[in-house]
Amino acid sequence: MGRQHTHHRGVAGGRWKKRAPKTAKAFAPNLQKVKIMIGTVEKQVKLCTKCIKRIHKDITDGKKPFVVLASLEKEATAKRAAHAAKTPKKVAKAKKSE
Repeated sequence: MGRQHTHHRGVAGGRWKKRAPKTAKAFAPNLQKVKIMIGTVEKQVKLCTKCIKRIHKDITDGKKPFVVLASLEKEATAKRAAHAAKTPKKVAKAKKSE
């Protein structure tokens, strides 16, 4: 909760004879629908933008985030697959038995 008021300048003469009306205001979080991974299951939940920013920051810093976003998990698996396709697999040479 907080208070909200208009920016009423008052009247000329230096004194604020007419004060700006103040009303109560309830602040609400900025909720967004995102898909998260719970194990291997994708689930849609509502997260605040502050939490989403925290998840992205944890990932860029190399820390483990408290939840895994499904979109980031899909990107990570796609990158891993592309990287695996680019790198040649080492084939162990079979020794010839004489």
